[in-house]
Amino acid sequence: MNPQDPQAPQVGHAAAPAMHLTEVHGIPTLFAYAPGPMRAGLVFRVGTADETLARAGVTHLVEHLALYRHGLAGYHYNGATKAAFTHFHVEGAEHEIVAYLHGVCASLADLPMERLETEKEILRTEESRREPGQLPLWRYGAQGYGLVSYPEWGVRNLRPEDVQQWTRTWFTGGNAVLWIAGEYIPAGLAPQLPLGHRHPLPAVTSALPATPAHFSDGQGGVLLDAVVTDTTAARLYAGILERELTRALRQEGGYSYTAATDYTSRRDGHALLTAFADSLPAKQDAVLGGFVDVLAALQAGRIGQADLDAVRARADTALTAADAAVRRLPGAAEELLAGRAPRGFDELRHELWSVTPGHLHAVALEAAGTALMQVPSGHSADWGGYAQAPTRSTYAVTGRRFEAVTKSGAALVVGDDGVSLTVRGRDGSDLAVTVPYRACAAVLSWPDGGRRLIGTDGLAVDVEPGLYGVDAHTMATLDAAVPPHARVQLPPRQSAPRAEAPAAPAARDGAAPAKRTGGQTAALVVLFGLGGLFAFLALAVTVFGGGDPETSTGEWIGLAGFMWVITGLCAWPGVRILRRTRKA
Repeated sequence: MNPQDPQAPQVGHAAAPAMHLTEVHGIPTLFAYAPGPMRAGLVFRVGTADETLARAGVTHLVEHLALYRHGLAGYHYNGATKAAFTHFHVEGAEHEIVAYLHGVCASLADLPMERLETEKEILRTEESRREPGQLPLWRYGAQGYGLVSYPEWGVRNLRPEDVQQWTRTWFTGGNAVLWIAGEYIPAGLAPQLPLGHRHPLPAVTSALPATPAHFSDGQGGVLLDAVVTDTTAARLYAGILERELTRALRQEGGYSYTAATDYTSRRDGHALLTAFADSLPAKQDAVLGGFVDVLAALQAGRIGQADLDAVRARADTALTAADAAVRRLPGAAEELLAGRAPRGFDELRHELWSVTPGHLHAVALEAAGTALMQVPSGHSADWGGYAQAPTRSTYAVTGRRFEAVTKSGAALVVGDDGVSLTVRGRDGSDLAVTVPYRACAAVLSWPDGGRRLIGTDGLAVDVEPGLYGVDAHTMATLDAAVPPHARVQLPPRQSAPRAEAPAAPAARDGAAPAKRTGGQTAALVVLFGLGGLFAFLALAVTVFGGGDPETSTGEWIGLAGFMWVITGLCAWPGVRILRRTRKA
């Protein structure tokens, strides 16, 4: 629908709510008129992606410490640490808003360090209930935006001076934006924050040499994300994709219960579009195939006008709602911190009603070029044009070689530049996972001598002295070569590593083959049993069939060929099960 179409809403006539940019005590402030309880928030341009893997969790720890002194207040307040932003928000009466914001700023200037160890324990408890997604790790590596996939390993070793230095660097007035929704800005509001400068957004890294790509992990369904230009058309495409996945996988196929999408702006001109479809184990092939088919149809331009109209109408309703400005305030604060002026509602609605199926087709093609897909363990998406995301390195370091004590063929190589785990592949070549010291994001260290070196690309090498016979001098040399800021000291492990080595280096979660189920084992017995029987019959017909004078040679050849085809049909599924699984 065109904005000049008489059936389209007239943007200029809409009573669109407004946001106003002002300043409170030197802090940029966004205000939106709203009756009822007052709401406010203080947003800082710092998050998990600004940390390193060895110090992951420091921003979250500061957030907890800053809120401790508020205790069990009678009003609602909370905080949130995201990839690139940290939010403190509150809802209540005017005096409660003022008290909260003043209290947060005062705590940031003088964090309650007597609570440091207690808050560390609380964070570890919170982390035990969190299930971070794996897509950021595979897309960005063990740095920047990829850190949201990792545990907060750095919290345990943080000292008071580390936390204070982080707070002084990032939680400043120059790196903050305030937002308020109410009938007015409280007259007594004067948040005190130290001077500081605005920090740029985290650098966007990549661990993918080629896209679209896929990796195998878990049993829960199919998950995909793609980086797209942050536009209204891209937001609408997310809605179109959700409708198509729901229609194909739930309503028509009956394969999935949930098919959904999400759209998250990175505030740098790009956004992350995520799509998900769940599945029972028996329906994984159907869900994966249907998922790829839906994407292919959209990439071919098969986008219905009716679907666009439905998604656009819902988006327009959100833009013209009475509380639209209030709901946009936290995101608009992030936009300001990223150096992007928030756009007005008239501009957004004009762009909304200008989107055509052609614009959505362009988004579909852009998303296809950057897509990363997580498929269930034991499955692949290479048949759909998705390259295998790397689980191994392209080289191994040279240095001292330590063979696995199990004589499995695996070896650990400790060199001057890094460490490698190597295994002889089926074709006779060496497969390796390598972590260079210069690109070591973190080295996890246990009291029993074990080490895990994690590279910035997300690949990891476990150095277990007992499993490879590594001497103390070599371990000391390795420890000295690792950058001091990358070290993470962990408590004793509950169980010692087993004396076994992988059949092939697989350094990321989900890279190893799936465990073979009882049903798959039974299928192997049946398939190879039938295959062996038909192979025997085919061989017998081939060798002895020609001696029967009552049957022509052509008939015997045809029968033998048929037997060999049946043998292949039985053996091929068994071979696929062997390739995709391992013994439990």
